[in-house]
Amino acid sequence: MLNIEKNAEGSVLTFTLRGRLDTTTAPELERQVKEELDGVTALVMDLEGLEYISSAGLRVLLSARKLMNRQGVMIVRNVNETVMEIFEVTGFADILTIE
Repeated sequence: MLNIEKNAEGSVLTFTLRGRLDTTTAPELERQVKEELDGVTALVMDLEGLEYISSAGLRVLLSARKLMNRQGVMIVRNVNETVMEIFEVTGFADILTIE
């Protein structure tokens, strides 16, 4: 299960994710990201509560980053040790802007 919270402040949109981002939950996050990006110059993915990310979840993050490359930046924040390990093994640590 994935809990998705959205917070828009001006042209900055933050998604706070809690739970598991996997094949079951990734399509919903992808849909919400695509729907909300009009006028957004900074997309923040707050992963503090994310317990697990699968390849489907990684694909959504990569897709969001590609969309944001056209109109601004995407920042990934509050990555826990488990998720960071997955980012490092897959090379995503080199692709994503992680704070």
